[in-house]
Amino acid sequence: MAKATKKQALGRGLSALLKDPSNDITSANDKNADKVVGNIVELELSTIEVNPFQPRTSFNEESLRELASSIKELGVIQPITVRKLDFNKYQLVSGERRFRASKLIGLETIPAYIRIANDQESLEMALVENIQRQDLDPIEIALSYQRLIEEIKITQEELSDRVGKNRSTIANYLRLLKLDPIIQTGMRDGFITMGHGRALINIEDTNEQLDIYEKILTQKLSVRETEALVRKLKSPTSSQATKKRPLPSFATDAKKELTSLFDSKVDVKVSNSGKGQLVVPFKNKEDLQRILKLIKSEK
Repeated sequence: MAKATKKQALGRGLSALLKDPSNDITSANDKNADKVVGNIVELELSTIEVNPFQPRTSFNEESLRELASSIKELGVIQPITVRKLDFNKYQLVSGERRFRASKLIGLETIPAYIRIANDQESLEMALVENIQRQDLDPIEIALSYQRLIEEIKITQEELSDRVGKNRSTIANYLRLLKLDPIIQTGMRDGFITMGHGRALINIEDTNEQLDIYEKILTQKLSVRETEALVRKLKSPTSSQATKKRPLPSFATDAKKELTSLFDSKVDVKVSNSGKGQLVVPFKNKEDLQRILKLIKSEK
């Protein structure tokens, strides 16, 4: 108990140091930086802002309340991590659930590790920390991988080293982002698994993807059953693969009418379920404006 009191007193002492304008720390080379950076400091919640680079966008309210109850009883066991922005101003790098739960029960301070990092380093730390979590859905992981590659400007090989995952594993997650957004949402909500998603990736036509997705839900198909369905659809001996299904008469009529209206060859696609797509090509910006005016004039 004495050790815990001493540790907390040390954190509060460092808090006082950070509130002294004459000791403002902006880099690791500043005076007293070694006393603050990397140490646990009690920071006022009001001085901390959320991280705009936070890859996690949804927080389960019930889970937050449970965490808040635990913090009320035991305190914040694992400190959050922040980066210093300005004098007595900080930004979350990791630990937003602990931060939110602490505010929920009215805490005024929270233990924190202080880092000095630029925007890119902060984004990378937040993304990598987020990927290591155990309760992420596959799409959330895939989006974090994508952001690291695009915004930190690293290759899949470099990302593999940083997060400790095989390059093939990273590639499999990234491929999930090629799925129709409806299917991605279904995976995030737990209606289908990553295995289902990996099977559906092999279907290029999004309408066909959605047809199979509906069958997975309505018929409660397993991953193996889904893979078999996809193989059957893609099989060269399949009648669906060897013969292009003719358009329904309503779609054929619409195609002719729209082609005549826009003076441009309109393509119409219709899936087995009756859902479809219209593709209206245009030559340039002016041609697109012409088509838009025709659409508006038909209202």
